[in-house]
Amino acid sequence: MLVINWLEWLGYLSSVIVAVSLLMSSIVKLRWYNLLGSILFSIYGFAIHAFPVGFLNGFMALVNIYYLVKMHSEKEYFKLMDISVDSNYLKYFLEFYQEDIKRLFPYFKHNYNSDTVSFYVLRNLIPAGIFIANKIDEENLRIELDFVVPEYRDFKIGKYIFTEQTNYFLQLGYKQLWAEAFNEKHENYLKRMGFITTEKDGGRIMVKHLTDQ
Repeated sequence: MLVINWLEWLGYLSSVIVAVSLLMSSIVKLRWYNLLGSILFSIYGFAIHAFPVGFLNGFMALVNIYYLVKMHSEKEYFKLMDISVDSNYLKYFLEFYQEDIKRLFPYFKHNYNSDTVSFYVLRNLIPAGIFIANKIDEENLRIELDFVVPEYRDFKIGKYIFTEQTNYFLQLGYKQLWAEAFNEKHENYLKRMGFITTEKDGGRIMVKHLTDQ
């Protein structure tokens, strides 16, 4: 009886994980969740002697592994594209993703001025991310928006901006980037990008020292 209950729960768990994978907006996350669900379903199928279920999900697991290896190994093209002051596309972009932006950056308000640094991040020529920051002083820049569209949230764009493109900011004269973490997940992301927590003006701010690269 214990074995039967254990197998039933394994089947339920496998079904839930596969269902959750279909809710993922990120293709990478979808593949990882689907891989786990397929492996568990394959084990479940063989355990109850439902060999078609076992073999089919085993094959699906191999397909997921293939695409995950391909995603993580193939070379991608990244490029920064400056945003013009009168950009209609920027307006459309912010309107299209406004709910997601408000959830991730609740205090963001786009106030473009002469001290604004902003650009799109093109990933294989697709505008997959947007960066908007305002000047604090001659050496410090405050990030107002560092947004990546859901399909591309795998940290590659963040690493490209904050690791590979530090010279972009240094050439503009900035030596530090300031950012505010709005939740634990955002704080963990910033730490992963090299930001450290610092006390500034009586409050906590995340700072990345560009000259430490």
